[in-house]
Amino acid sequence: MGSYGGPVHPTPPFNAPAARRLREALGMAPGHVAYGLAAQYGLRISAETVIAWERGLATPGERELTALAGVLWCAPGELLAAAATLREHRMTRELSVDELARRLGMTGASYLRMEESGRWRGNEKQSAALCRALELTAAQFLTATGRDEELAELLSSAVTTRWQAYVRPVAKVVPLDRGLIQDVLEQLHADYQALMVSTLSWSSTGQERAGSTGDAGRAFLARVVEQFWRTAGV
Repeated sequence: MGSYGGPVHPTPPFNAPAARRLREALGMAPGHVAYGLAAQYGLRISAETVIAWERGLATPGERELTALAGVLWCAPGELLAAAATLREHRMTRELSVDELARRLGMTGASYLRMEESGRWRGNEKQSAALCRALELTAAQFLTATGRDEELAELLSSAVTTRWQAYVRPVAKVVPLDRGLIQDVLEQLHADYQALMVSTLSWSSTGQERAGSTGDAGRAFLARVVEQFWRTAGV
């Protein structure tokens, strides 16, 4: 159970090869790791379970991962694959729910509800504080807070209609300077419109023009979030 009576957390993104590499670098056998987990942390973990972790057949829970990091003389983040969720980023930074919530100016229970639901509802000030505390890029923030799809919809509308109307909505989703967002949307809109014009000029018949334009437009919109971050340079 979570510290506030929430549901049991899913297991973290464990990096099995890293665990084995760190153990071998210390000259330890799986049995030595199991002994350390019991002696230092009171965890009854068998050598067979340690081997299963290293082979990717089983995954340690949050408490087990923290203890394993202690036995292997490393930070918990070194035993994690690339973090994607808020919880994974928090674990990588070795922050407790209460400590992170305090930095954000909210209660632990309020933060935990957002972490468990995968939907961030903090204000702009709290979003900026979250990025600082977890050392998130703007792109990582969007993925961790479950807003990639929302951004894709806004950007698709911005490049195909009047981009000016989407500066404010995008600014509410993306923790970037509004002036930068305005410049990026204007550029993406110009790129999309130029692509449509150039595609029309390439095709000789009306049917070919319609097909080529549709394909080019769909391809551009499929990559619009990637193009947004590239144009923003973040």
